[in-house]
Amino acid sequence: MRRRWLAGLAALAAAAGLALTVATQPAAAATGIKVSGTQILEANGNPFVMRGVNHAHTWYADRFSSLADIKALGANTVRVVLSTGDRWTRNDAADVSRVIAECKRLKLICVLEAHDTTGYGEDAAATTLAKATDYWIGIESALDGQENYVVLNIGNEPYGNQNATGWINDTKTAISRLRAAGFAHALMVDAPNWGQDWQFIMRDNAASVFAADPQRNTIFSIHMYGVFDTAAEITDYIGRFQTAGLPLVIGEFGFNHSDGNPDEDTILATAQARGIGYLGWSWSGNGGGVEYLDMVTGFNPAQLTTWGTRIFNGANGIKATAREATIYGGTTPPTTPPTTPPTTPPTTPPASGACTATYAVTGSWGSGFQGAVTVTAGSAAIRGWTVTWTWPSGQQFTNTWNASVTTSGSAITARNMPYNGALAAGANATWGFTASSTGTNTAPTAVTCAAA
Repeated sequence: MRRRWLAGLAALAAAAGLALTVATQPAAAATGIKVSGTQILEANGNPFVMRGVNHAHTWYADRFSSLADIKALGANTVRVVLSTGDRWTRNDAADVSRVIAECKRLKLICVLEAHDTTGYGEDAAATTLAKATDYWIGIESALDGQENYVVLNIGNEPYGNQNATGWINDTKTAISRLRAAGFAHALMVDAPNWGQDWQFIMRDNAASVFAADPQRNTIFSIHMYGVFDTAAEITDYIGRFQTAGLPLVIGEFGFNHSDGNPDEDTILATAQARGIGYLGWSWSGNGGGVEYLDMVTGFNPAQLTTWGTRIFNGANGIKATAREATIYGGTTPPTTPPTTPPTTPPTTPPASGACTATYAVTGSWGSGFQGAVTVTAGSAAIRGWTVTWTWPSGQQFTNTWNASVTTSGSAITARNMPYNGALAAGANATWGFTASSTGTNTAPTAVTCAAA
């Protein structure tokens, strides 16, 4: 969240931050939370989908009970605002250890972010990703051994709109330095352009940034405010990361904003349909004219605001979709999101069952729409599936994910990917798409499924 939008917060004295020099260590092997293709996995290999909110801990250290309140409303993740000391009061190793311990007690996954980088290059008070990296190295003692529970968000919105291409090399360098210092955590990187990536710098360079991580354990975070005010913009941005096979979360978003009106319904629906995480901004304490982004009034969990009611209790919201991390004893979602192929292919009985497919439109805008197709195995396990239909109204795909799709005129054939073809009896897999339509967007009259 842009700090200048929070001008109503009490001013805090900034402590002087000292860059620490550490001996270079070999990069440790990835442990704990890790990525696999587009997914985030726990150490045990179970998929984990973030469903939570941001909490401004560094400005409201006296509101420590907010973590418990956030958990009580159903969240499985909290993104915690910290300061490196370059702009606000530094959260030292002892304080960060306290935050992590509380997250673990509450069975929350903890995303820790350094906020002092917000809008670097445009906001003169912002600090660099290099200084944020110094900070993490300086409090490494609080982070070691917490890889199962903590994701390290290197710097919040680390570039504004000026010279934002500097984000590319600065992010690669920050990742390399953290790995060289021995960090084995999943890392998260925010987009430039105040987190909204309207120049597509993160989107178009994500593959090279990911490759710069020797552990291939970096998650990309997009912040969705006024730039993402249409369904087409939201689905296209998310879809491109999924097509590229790269992990993305919506690290911040709101239901309204001074720079435009985000389409929160599509954000929530698309995140749920595609199995990606989201973290709304923010629990409470906003100022500077964006107080409407508070989810509760005055940090009181009994006083949900319009935004709080929407994100916690609404369609595709936190209560309806959050699943506690299995490391805490939670269960995996009833419909497990797609996974990448395991090292050893699973053994499956020869297919003797059948399958069915259901087609649904999950969102629409102008001449475009989003859909989902759910494939369900019959009374016996199947090894693969093929779904076919004929478009009745001239519809055309603009993007697809989690299926290999071919078209011949209006005839559609969609086959499973290597990771979602084998289904146990009664199990299902969902693949999705965006498409254009002309005139009436009539659904196919017959959608068939053949089991392999």
